[in-house]
Amino acid sequence: MYEQFQEDTLYIILYSIVTAMNAMTSIYLLFRRGNAFAADITPPVRLRRWTAAFFAVLAIGHLWYIPAMMFDSREAAMVSMLIGALLDCILTIPLALGVMLCMLQDRCRSLWPIGVMVAPLAVGMIVCIITRSDALLPWVRGYFLLAFIGFTIYMVGAVRQYGRWLRDNFADLEHKEVWQSFVALAVMTIMFGYYVAGFGGMVYEYIIQVFGLFLIFYLLWRVETLSDLSIPLSQDLSANETDTEDIEDNTLSPTIHENIGALLQQHCIDTQLYLQHDLTVFQLAQTIGVNRLYLSQYFSRQGMSYNAYINNLRINHFVSLYREAAAAKRNFTAQQLAHDSGYQSYSTFSLAFKQRMGQSVTAWMRTQ
Repeated sequence: MYEQFQEDTLYIILYSIVTAMNAMTSIYLLFRRGNAFAADITPPVRLRRWTAAFFAVLAIGHLWYIPAMMFDSREAAMVSMLIGALLDCILTIPLALGVMLCMLQDRCRSLWPIGVMVAPLAVGMIVCIITRSDALLPWVRGYFLLAFIGFTIYMVGAVRQYGRWLRDNFADLEHKEVWQSFVALAVMTIMFGYYVAGFGGMVYEYIIQVFGLFLIFYLLWRVETLSDLSIPLSQDLSANETDTEDIEDNTLSPTIHENIGALLQQHCIDTQLYLQHDLTVFQLAQTIGVNRLYLSQYFSRQGMSYNAYINNLRINHFVSLYREAAAAKRNFTAQQLAHDSGYQSYSTFSLAFKQRMGQSVTAWMRTQ
């Protein structure tokens, strides 16, 4: 196996390219202020830094494995590989899991469980290094697979919770796609599963490196196309300045419920504030002068999310614009009317329209 590394020039070139790209990607994420993939998007700083650290560790890990390819002694090469695996357990794996958690911006989740999860892996690898034997590796691999299955189950639940948070706080979900988090989880799962399986042979090594290239491009693209959804502290405080005496009981009285409905009519519907792109629940709460908690409870009692509320208003606006244009026999397109109704993405509008009206835009227009 180790002799094959030394003789396969193509693999060494590919390995070197992946190492260099990991290092360059880490430097780019740390020091470039702009955004190459989407200049109009400001990505989360926390996610950018965690991803940069992840790629830096991958580059260092690749450099560590190079001597193992060159050792003539099988035992020395094996020990070097085991030490590299230990570094993966205490650095690469925790950072990869941290990157996935950082993609979920509804709250800062505790990262200490990741340390607890990887601790047995690190202990197992240390035992292998001390004994200079890989006899314990099957047990280590088995534990890792079980632990990662548990983490995957947790992530599925966390991503679903994240999706609910998005719908409860944001009018527009472009660049906040929940399904991308599932893709990231699937990519990491496949990569770690294949890595831990350790089928061996040069085909296995080639696949690992090619997958590493794909991971670089995918994560870099995901980091730079994911909007920063953090709420400025000043905005959150100002949205909670009103009704402070009633916040502690965490309830919404019928009087406040009626007042919020009237305020929404006056400051959101009558002024067509809902046409503002990326209007958040925090901004709406500020505008109508109520506590954000109460506003969220109001929508919950209405049996809808904040996102659904704004979409309903925008679709009603689209229907009104369509009927006016049709009555005046003006030339128009559905895309133009959707944009005038507050949608920057026609595909987002089409999905929201079908969910609200029960049929596609084209089918609805034919019935009119």
